[in-house]
Amino acid sequence: MYDVKRHLAEVRASLPQDVKLVAVSKFHPNDYIMAAYECGQRIFGESHEQELAKKQTSLPADIEWHFIGHLQTNKVKYIAPYISMIEAVDSLRLLKEINKQAARYGRVIRVLLELHVAQETSKYGLSPDDCRQLLADGEWRELKNVQICGLMAMATFTDDKQQVAAEFQQAADLFDELKAQYFAEDDAFCERSWGMSDDYPIALQHGSTMVRIGTTIFGPRVY
Repeated sequence: MYDVKRHLAEVRASLPQDVKLVAVSKFHPNDYIMAAYECGQRIFGESHEQELAKKQTSLPADIEWHFIGHLQTNKVKYIAPYISMIEAVDSLRLLKEINKQAARYGRVIRVLLELHVAQETSKYGLSPDDCRQLLADGEWRELKNVQICGLMAMATFTDDKQQVAAEFQQAADLFDELKAQYFAEDDAFCERSWGMSDDYPIALQHGSTMVRIGTTIFGPRVY
């Protein structure tokens, strides 16, 4: 078995105390998740609703599940009863659906707005201007069962560290702008979720408060 506990400890040792670790457990078996759980890890990231549903019912109830992949509106109802945070909200339509399903269960679901700053067209997310427009339009203020807690972003997958740094800084600058304009009095708007296995040291230099790390902790994915 892959030495999850050792690799998790190494990652934790590299993080500032105030940075949250989302252990990306998608495509990894329950025993790997339990190995991390036994070391005190409680936040895990998944991106497939059916896989998550199986894990959620068979693993400890105090795990905080973060949905980190592209989420279709018709899948929201399945995760709404238990999801702790949805990190990849890329449209007002999705935000409204999360609000609707959260209301059905009497919950307030925490979300992050997904920002598209990478050069790759394959990545999802709102452009900085689309993100500004969504908030400027103000409809989100009426959604009482979602709480916007910050931004999520992914950098381009490249060896060019300067490009990665520039993209994370773009996300950090937009966070500061939106915080000042819309969330100055809202302590919940505090999360800057960027940085993955390959680039999280750079992300930490550009304001990240939450990193999503899978391969470095769990090894190659088990499909």
